[in-house]
Amino acid sequence: MIARLLPHPLLTLLLVAVWQMLVNYVSLGTLVFGLILGILIPLLTAPYWPDRPRLKNPAMIVEFILIVLWDIVVANVSVAKIILFKRNEDMRPTWVTVPLHLRSPEAITVLAGTITMTPGTVSADVAADGRSLLVHCLDAADPDAVRDDIKQRYERRLREIFE
Repeated sequence: MIARLLPHPLLTLLLVAVWQMLVNYVSLGTLVFGLILGILIPLLTAPYWPDRPRLKNPAMIVEFILIVLWDIVVANVSVAKIILFKRNEDMRPTWVTVPLHLRSPEAITVLAGTITMTPGTVSADVAADGRSLLVHCLDAADPDAVRDDIKQRYERRLREIFE
């Protein structure tokens, strides 16, 4: 019965939290309305998610989010330094191909989005077979180190979460 009422319990919690942040005011009314949205939206969209991803290790999501947030802060400082103090002639923009061990389309999407959210890097393309990701780096002295960093910091953790 509960599974029918809450087909996506994590999405329900996320929607309630996002609603509270959007309203920017916590009261019984906003919490109840957030719960109504958090229950109705997943119920109405459940038919469109027949093969929803199964999370193997949901606890790793918190670690992943904290690492991504930290990397975003560090990358913002690095990009600011590049923009303010580095001459264009000294910059080394490059394309990096990241071979993927991820097979879940949802995990690949999260990886591509994470790379794009991190300042200084942009996910540009996924290979047709889903086995590699093309990433543009604003300034990369060692493209192999960038590739290894992406695989170690992000892909490894996403494999633990999704696969």
